[in-house]
Amino acid sequence: MKQLKIEPRLWEERADKAQEALDHYFWNEDLGMYNIETPCPNGECNTIFHYWWMAHAVDTLVDGLLRTRDRRYEERLVSLHEGLLRRNGGSWPNELYDDMEWMALSWLRAYQATGKESYKQTSLILWQDIKTGWNEHMGGGIAWQKSQLDYKNTPANAPAAILAARLYQAFGDPQDLEWAERILSWQKKHLVDPETGFVWDGLNREGDGTIDKNWKYTYNQGVYIGAAIELYRITDQAGYLEDARQTFAAAVEELTGPQLRVLPDEGGGDGGLFKGILVRYTAELVKSDPEAREAASFLQRNAELLWERGRAEESSLFGTDWCHPPGGIVQLSSQLSGIKLLERIAELGTIIGE
Repeated sequence: MKQLKIEPRLWEERADKAQEALDHYFWNEDLGMYNIETPCPNGECNTIFHYWWMAHAVDTLVDGLLRTRDRRYEERLVSLHEGLLRRNGGSWPNELYDDMEWMALSWLRAYQATGKESYKQTSLILWQDIKTGWNEHMGGGIAWQKSQLDYKNTPANAPAAILAARLYQAFGDPQDLEWAERILSWQKKHLVDPETGFVWDGLNREGDGTIDKNWKYTYNQGVYIGAAIELYRITDQAGYLEDARQTFAAAVEELTGPQLRVLPDEGGGDGGLFKGILVRYTAELVKSDPEAREAASFLQRNAELLWERGRAEESSLFGTDWCHPPGGIVQLSSQLSGIKLLERIAELGTIIGE
């Protein structure tokens, strides 16, 4: 992979600018959380608590901390941890299993980056609640939400497999590895196209056993790649790596344009985060697979397009379309996706060299 040219210092500077924009334009000191959009006069935009967006904000702060070791990221994590707990009524669980998985993943990473015990406990508290979502409707799997236990989807299962695998790697409990393998096995059997490796969204949403094959999201491809890579790292079983490779190829073929191969605009709101999820776990594929030249080039090409075409030059804010600068309101979700991409390129630059 040495022929790939990524200049780490250049991308670190760009990641810094994007992180500074996040802090300047979105942080709300009164709430101890980020505003969900900018501009947001007097915090009036925060009518809904976007729990899972905040989990990805934690993840993004950890990216900055690991790259720079700047204490301002640690300080912001402390404030955000307190703000989130306060906003969620003094406890961490909520009604959505996928949301809790993202929160548990992010605070596990924060614990590993800082050693702060309260972050570890947050992750473990959430993991205990997440496991209650497994039931035998539709042959197993974790439910999407507590009020609909027979609806199973990729967002509630693939991230849970990532979490279980990382908990096993961090703390060595063999039951966590069993959970990771069980969840991913169910996911592959029920929600992955056996011919192409493309990942479907969900099963039995309307109670009729139908698979939502037409909901084609970057999010779903990313989390399946991530789960397969985590289990490959633990077991060294080549089948997991091949699954990740196949799904990445299917994602590019199905979801990107034939010319630029840029990730799609999936709209605002939650959709603004989807590309960032695929980006994060494609980078994990690159880090684990010496043959992943195409995946590395794909990430770099998207990052160059985002920076050259999709950035508001004066502010380093990003919208949902990585080929055009944002106009008007910018949501937190799309800003986080852009930062994830820049942080991944900066990371890969230090790994594979200039």
